[in-house]
Amino acid sequence: MDGGDGTADLVINKRFVSESELDERRKRRQEEWEKVRKPEDPEECPEEVYDPRSLYERLQEQKDKKQQEFEEQFKFSKHQQVIVLS
Repeated sequence: MDGGDGTADLVINKRFVSESELDERRKRRQEEWEKVRKPEDPEECPEEVYDPRSLYERLQEQKDKKQQEFEEQFKFSKHQQVIVLS
């Protein structure tokens, strides 16, 4: 099925992250944190926030926020025009 070249194994293996890979990522994140850390910041790098929502849901939320901001700006400009015309 995979043609014997091992590409199917590569795809399957990329779904999982080993503990050593996680440790390496934490180590790199800590090194980067130490470069930019200010004296009042904690010594340990803050953990990444996990968002269980799908990419679609996150993008939809951003889109809705932008739409709401746009509509509010339009409301205010329309309200100002009515005041000026009155």
